[in-house]
Amino acid sequence: MPPNILVLSTSLNPQSKSAVLAGAARRRLEAEGATVTGFDLREFNIPFCDGADALAPAHVRMAIESADAVLIAAPIYNYDVNAAAKNLIELTGRAWNDKIVGFLCAAGSHGSYMSIMSLANSMMLDFRCLVVPRFVYAPQGAVEGDQIIDHDIDHRILQLCEETLRLANALK
Repeated sequence: MPPNILVLSTSLNPQSKSAVLAGAARRRLEAEGATVTGFDLREFNIPFCDGADALAPAHVRMAIESADAVLIAAPIYNYDVNAAAKNLIELTGRAWNDKIVGFLCAAGSHGSYMSIMSLANSMMLDFRCLVVPRFVYAPQGAVEGDQIIDHDIDHRILQLCEETLRLANALK
């Protein structure tokens, strides 16, 4: 049975570059025979985590729980992942336990390439996630419109997908 991979696009921007990265990853994973589910947060009304009653939609939580691995595509704002990605993680909490997690990041410059590490560390420590030791970081100019124009970024997406599948298959 092929691994079940969830690709989460967490940008809320209508012209999201990280959503383009997510789409490329979904296509690569499908080409490799994985079962792929994609969620784009622009299509959902996700409440703010209030530490009390707010919950993510049940189907989103179940998709995370049932996935063998999750790829998070997120923009980098002010040297950190966007608030929508962190909010979703807070709302879904334990659904992340023991997941394989990989990252596709879109940013404005080369200077914040290590920004994903605070979220990666949190995922490892809080939920015991296995973070794929390869991630995609696409600075400004790598994506134009709905196309990845930087061949190195395209190759890194391929490598991330291959590594994610290798880990998901090994742990099944």
